[in-house]
Amino acid sequence: MSEENKTDRQSIKSQSSYEEESRLRRKRLRRKTTISYVVGLGMAFGGLFLVMMLAIAVYSWIDGKTGETDALLQQTLGNAQAAGLYTQEELDRQVAEAVARAQAENAQALEAAANNRQEEILGEIRVQLADGQSTLETLRPLYPDDVVLVSGGKYHFVPIRRDLAQHGYLQENLQVLENGRFQYMENGQVVSHMGIDVSKYQGKIDWEKVAADGVEFVFLRLGLRGYESGKLVEDETFQANIQGALAHGIKVGVYFFSQAITVEEAIEEANFVLERIAPYKIECPVVFDVEKVNSSTARMNQLTPQQRTDVTIAFLDTIQAAGYKPMFYHNMETALLLLELDRLEGYERWFAYYGEELYYPYAYGVWQYTEKGRVNGIGGEVDMNIAFKMWE
Repeated sequence: MSEENKTDRQSIKSQSSYEEESRLRRKRLRRKTTISYVVGLGMAFGGLFLVMMLAIAVYSWIDGKTGETDALLQQTLGNAQAAGLYTQEELDRQVAEAVARAQAENAQALEAAANNRQEEILGEIRVQLADGQSTLETLRPLYPDDVVLVSGGKYHFVPIRRDLAQHGYLQENLQVLENGRFQYMENGQVVSHMGIDVSKYQGKIDWEKVAADGVEFVFLRLGLRGYESGKLVEDETFQANIQGALAHGIKVGVYFFSQAITVEEAIEEANFVLERIAPYKIECPVVFDVEKVNSSTARMNQLTPQQRTDVTIAFLDTIQAAGYKPMFYHNMETALLLLELDRLEGYERWFAYYGEELYYPYAYGVWQYTEKGRVNGIGGEVDMNIAFKMWE
């Protein structure tokens, strides 16, 4: 064989080997590309299924329908496996249908639960009323964000304002003694002070016996304005009561029963009070009694809450300017329906509520808790109070 032919055959063999190697590389490349495509496609659909499962699981968590949603999930996955891979649009539709079915079932369940709860509440109300509870006592626990009261033959539901000062007293710290008197405890110690308020309706009082019975302070009615005539009148027992109380070591405050309908009249009432307390030691507050009078002819009943608050502030500011401690007396109706309580945040308060429950939420320093108290030295019934602090 010639060298030329040998070289040609070697050249052809080398070229064939090169072509075969190129063919194998292209085949491996196509295989790798195919595998990558399949893996990528599988990951993509796996991600879609994961999103679908997550959506159903989240909805299950929100609505508390774990068992029902698990069944829906299995059904959806089964459908997907039977039919093959879905497009994104088809998967979205599957998820939407599953969620819609769960929502429909939950709506029915919630409606049934609401009906059951309504029947339970009605049953509880029926039992409480049958046990002798008043309508107010029954309603109040059902409306924890409102103060419920009756005025003018109607029930009023007044939202509690959390921006106003709250009293912060604890029901478990209130003690009702065998004689019906209240006291307030903190850390095992009595921190409240016992007091009364009196007027001519208590008649002649033996202040020595009153002091011996544990009374620490008294609010004396100094006077009033006639609710029809508008005339200023001093209580006929004021002088005897203030002298007797002070003589036996009882701390004294006074109150004036107002029927002022203008700021000028309120200032007139304050000056009327200041003239009569000037000779005496007044350690407790000077009180503006702004309660409603149950008479169609009462002068003050015509006032709006803004006007009633205006006259209250006028009286209190006049008293404070004279160096005394101002306070206003009110009950639940007065505070919530007749006054603008937010404008009176800076003044001390004497609150009247006859019951054992610390229901009224707003701040007060003195609580008149009954009008049927009994104290030695007083012939009939008398208003009883506790003060949560004592004035110096």
